[in-house]
Amino acid sequence: MAGSNNDINVLNHSPFFDSLKKDRAASSPFEVNGHVYPFCYYLADDIFPDWKTLIKGYSTPIDDQRVKFTRFQASARRDVERTFGVLQGSFAILKTPTRVMSVNKLRRIMYSCIVMHNMIKEDNGFVLSTWEKDRLDKPENRPRRNITRRVKDRRSREKEIRDRNVHDQLREDLMAHIWNLPPNFRSTTSILFF
Repeated sequence: MAGSNNDINVLNHSPFFDSLKKDRAASSPFEVNGHVYPFCYYLADDIFPDWKTLIKGYSTPIDDQRVKFTRFQASARRDVERTFGVLQGSFAILKTPTRVMSVNKLRRIMYSCIVMHNMIKEDNGFVLSTWEKDRLDKPENRPRRNITRRVKDRRSREKEIRDRNVHDQLREDLMAHIWNLPPNFRSTTSILFF
């Protein structure tokens, strides 16, 4: 329906977390304050839900710890947005409408732009990061299950992704970790991207 595509509806119907739901996402465990988290997380605005894969700042921080965490989170989000802006400035294909393209094609375009950007930086002596092919892209490494098992696993994963308790625990752990940083620490992006 026209007008029904708000951010939450788009997120619920988005294939963004499909690799997690289908158990095809590469495990990227990290530890914060003694707690191990199996998958990465994304920095999000206040409008997004409290899922364990989306970390938001506090809309009204009530103490110094929350103020500092919210400042770091907002700064890291701005760094990511600026990085995407640099990619858009370098590759015109990222500025074109994408509705007619499949998700797989969009993924390949993004990976190609990132790889080419890094190749250009490497050639200039400024390597930002390296890109490795996900091991689950190979058909022989994908898990094999029957349809009922896949549906059950997907529902379980969806419930796990939307776990508000894990979201709150991760946000508290990150806040405590940031609070214990030295006062002159400047790199907000590296601290929020484990």
